[in-house]
Amino acid sequence: MKVLMVAAEGYPFVKTGGLGDVIGALPKALKKEGLDVRVVLPKYGLIHEGLKEKIKFKTSFEVKIGWKKLYCGIEELDWNGVHYYFIDNQYYFNRERIYGFDDEAEIYAFYCRGVLDMLAHIDFKPDLIHCHDWHAALISVFLKTLYLEDEAYKNIKTVMTIHNLKYQGVFPRAVLEDVLGLDDRCFTEDQLEFYGKVNLLKGGIIFSDMVTTVSKSYAEEIKTPDFGENLNGVLAKRGNIRGIVNGLDYEVFNPLKDKDIFVNYKTSYKTKQKNKVLLQEHLGLEINKDIPMIAIISRLVPQKGLDLIENVIPEILKESIQFVIQGTGDYKYEEMFKDMARKSPKSVSANIIYDESLAHKIYAASDLMLMPSKFEPCGITQLIALKYGSIPLVRETGGLKDTIQSFNEVTGEGNGFTFANYNAYDMLYTLKRAIGFYENGVLWAEIVKKATKQNHSWERAAKEYADLYNEVLK
Repeated sequence: MKVLMVAAEGYPFVKTGGLGDVIGALPKALKKEGLDVRVVLPKYGLIHEGLKEKIKFKTSFEVKIGWKKLYCGIEELDWNGVHYYFIDNQYYFNRERIYGFDDEAEIYAFYCRGVLDMLAHIDFKPDLIHCHDWHAALISVFLKTLYLEDEAYKNIKTVMTIHNLKYQGVFPRAVLEDVLGLDDRCFTEDQLEFYGKVNLLKGGIIFSDMVTTVSKSYAEEIKTPDFGENLNGVLAKRGNIRGIVNGLDYEVFNPLKDKDIFVNYKTSYKTKQKNKVLLQEHLGLEINKDIPMIAIISRLVPQKGLDLIENVIPEILKESIQFVIQGTGDYKYEEMFKDMARKSPKSVSANIIYDESLAHKIYAASDLMLMPSKFEPCGITQLIALKYGSIPLVRETGGLKDTIQSFNEVTGEGNGFTFANYNAYDMLYTLKRAIGFYENGVLWAEIVKKATKQNHSWERAAKEYADLYNEVLK
């Protein structure tokens, strides 16, 4: 089976979040299942120079966008056993960041047309194209409109994976013809029209042969008004949305081999505590291996439930704890955590940066990973935290609900601490409950050891995707 993965980002070339991790790990796992999986990414100027110089030119051609004919270069690289293609256009992809531009409809229309046109210039014709998020959604739309009569594309199937429904690619109506090259027949309620605008993700949902998302709970949640982001009706009508929980790449996240942490360990709580002391020293916190360290590693945006923390900051700071935050996002939350650190410099460290190496150090040092999300399609942070023995404290939603079960002191079952209602005091109560168990050092060491031994590798997810691909092709 030949599968082409299409996404806007993928580790180690470029990554801003969980999507990058998925594209870096899933193809390797699928290769082990016997599939011929290849990946195509934009050739960003931001790709690390050490990697960029390994990428080799293959061919070029012109892509038609509206009235324009634009250069499209195809470059390639074999990396970790996976063949990567790169769509090159300096104007679109050599910018100071990846997302957040006014011309993104044009950027990703060019990208998707480039991917499809590339197939006529390489020795690889996929049986199935796996499209990730709205940036790749036009692949499915174009195949069943602009490329419908082309015999070379006739039997290609598509799978659309929604990693976060909040981001949909919504643009003014004018882009339909001027940029996408589609006529008014596509501007209807059952195609791309969305409250008078054009919605690319909606198009991907409707035109793809199969739609998936990244956890079973989220697959059901997004069919409801509370989580559906105004597409719940479309998704409910579509019906069978498959939920496949993401895995974790243990070649990247493994405290026994991780070169970014201070002291390597496997399951030992005592060795893990050495990482805490060294991080305390590194961040200027009070040196105390016995104080519970609570971490947040996250985008600092409303989705992550940070207003719950805002509502109980005084109560949190009354506890004998340390609080370590890393992430960037909304100014409001960045300043909130900076203010906490200014008021309590020996117990709060606010690191308003994206730093992969520091994140690994925090996973290895922290005792609890706080994730009070309003919604969470899957979440990888809690899976990484488990591997490093940082016990997740989560709200029961989406992938968090599917992967974290509340610890039961009677049976000893459970791998974290959870609360159901989106309520600051429910979160605070659960935090105090977790701290209470932490104070029993012998019990906590057992909880940590059990967490580090859990297996959330990509092997399971890859088998589910392989089965799903077979179903689509049949």
